[in-house]
Amino acid sequence: MQVIQAIKIAAAQGINALYQQSLTAADISINTTKPEFEGEYTIVTFAFTKFSRQQPQETGQRLGDYLVANFPALVARFNVVKGFLNITIATDYWTGFLQTQYNNPRHGLQAPNGKKVMVEYSSPNTNKPLHLGHLRNNFLGYSVSEILKANGYEVVKANLVNDRGIHICKSMLAWQLLGNGETPASSGKKGDHLVGDYYVLFEQLLKDQASPIINRVQSGDYSDFQGETLQKITTLGAALQKPAVQADQEKLGKIEDEIKELARNQTLIMQQAKTMLQQWEAGDPAVHSLWAMMNGWVYEGFDATYKALGIDFDKMYYESETYLLGKDLVANGLDKGILFRKEDNSVWIDLTADGLDQKLLLRGDGTSVYMTQDLGTARLKYEEYKMDKSLYVVADEQNYHFKVLQLILQKLGEPSAPGIVHLSYGMVELPNGRMKSREGTVVDADDMITEMVTTAGNQTRESGKLKNFSEDELQPLYEMIGLGAMKFFLLRVDPKKRMVFNPEESIDLHGFTATFVQYAHARIKSILREVGAEAQQGLEHFRYAGELQPLEKALILLNEQFEVILDQAAAEYSPSVIASYAFQLAQQFNSFYGEKVNGKYTYSILDAESEEKKKLRLQIIILTANTIAQSMRLLGIRVPERM
Repeated sequence: MQVIQAIKIAAAQGINALYQQSLTAADISINTTKPEFEGEYTIVTFAFTKFSRQQPQETGQRLGDYLVANFPALVARFNVVKGFLNITIATDYWTGFLQTQYNNPRHGLQAPNGKKVMVEYSSPNTNKPLHLGHLRNNFLGYSVSEILKANGYEVVKANLVNDRGIHICKSMLAWQLLGNGETPASSGKKGDHLVGDYYVLFEQLLKDQASPIINRVQSGDYSDFQGETLQKITTLGAALQKPAVQADQEKLGKIEDEIKELARNQTLIMQQAKTMLQQWEAGDPAVHSLWAMMNGWVYEGFDATYKALGIDFDKMYYESETYLLGKDLVANGLDKGILFRKEDNSVWIDLTADGLDQKLLLRGDGTSVYMTQDLGTARLKYEEYKMDKSLYVVADEQNYHFKVLQLILQKLGEPSAPGIVHLSYGMVELPNGRMKSREGTVVDADDMITEMVTTAGNQTRESGKLKNFSEDELQPLYEMIGLGAMKFFLLRVDPKKRMVFNPEESIDLHGFTATFVQYAHARIKSILREVGAEAQQGLEHFRYAGELQPLEKALILLNEQFEVILDQAAAEYSPSVIASYAFQLAQQFNSFYGEKVNGKYTYSILDAESEEKKKLRLQIIILTANTIAQSMRLLGIRVPERM
């Protein structure tokens, strides 16, 4: 049991005995004690005065006396400052915890709770390779999955591959027009890179064809447009001339973007891509054959990248297999009058009464949109797993999309609707700005992996600490440091916040980095090797009987909080909580072992002042190494034995 929970239970019992109340542990508010006061934990007593009919100071005094008298193995002493009861935990509690948990591989982990969660992450498009933005997504999804597992949930890691749609047809069409039969084998490129090159090429061709149309619109010539599109472009063109719009850069930019998008849709190459999508949905054999071949190239490339990143999945879904389920849901919604059809044959849902807008679910030509397949996938997921919660790890640009998805499912009466959770995260940018897939300015994930491993190698060699490493040992070490640095840097920031990724800053032996934490673990392992296996025998039967020194207690206390940290990280779906804790634990160890007086370590292990102190400190550092390793594992990061 966590010490915090033990204190809450004891305090609730005390209040009930002293004041004849019926409080539970959940009614007790407890915080860590402020550094300027003695104690480890503080009970807030103000809420108790309404039935104690005493001042907060007196209420705290009576409760403190009760705890010391009735729970001496938990509470050693206390002090009261106004309405705050500061508690010093009994040494016997800490040494008992240390003896039972110091080498427990499941320290902090919870028993199964009977609840099931699906975490969907990665969700790549098969028209381009994984990039830096995908890395934050993958690391978040993987880490949240592991954190939920550690808290007792049954977790299904899922990946929905966006393997169909207009964006996929763009790469296919560009290859068909300009590829001359090029393959990964003939070009020497990874398949996902090759297909991504043709996506960028398509966008360049599209830009070239759209530019003269945009120029004509800007000069007042709308001859490229007809029907409803002509009405739209005429309205937008008129709006551009208004002084109020020209004075508002935001409005002006939005209108110009709308005009560009309408112009793009009028180009020959975009019309060809739309035709290819219609042919794909109609089952055209030639189009399907091309699609299967190019997607196969991409999957081989993805698999290699996932393996390098240490990312895995329990279940793969493909949009090509779920969009028809979505179409069925749309048909049912039409039958029930929940959806409606417009004059152009497109299908929509009206959410204006819910404070949203109208949402397209099927285009006029019958082809589906993202929302269509998301509806179908939500039904398929729930039918297969009946999970309590379904987490979608998707960037905050899609906040509105997931609000609409859940509302539509709710209106359609789908049982999956209540459990949908959008784990929204901020986009990743580089020091020189935002990346754009269409323009080919994204940072490729494979290139980033190579850069991080290379940087790790360069910095490690510069440190001059490689005397005892063979060449065969160095490359795995560089990979452990480089990939660990990248994962930690992308996970240490609260998911909700946008961030700038700086590769060089992420590998710093003295900063808030994985390298700092990994080095602390390696240092503990070095101490243990120096002490020797014989000195570590029988520690499971040892329980220290003396008083703890301040940094001994501080390090034990921080280790004991691991379970609370795990619970917080799961509740917030935030690996950043674990990253901060691992860093704090490494810092606390460095303080514990790094403090010297007259050239000697105050908390020495080899030269401990007694055999009992030596055993105590061995238990402490073994526990610390295990907790660091466990914390980093939840982030998908390995820790070295030597460094």
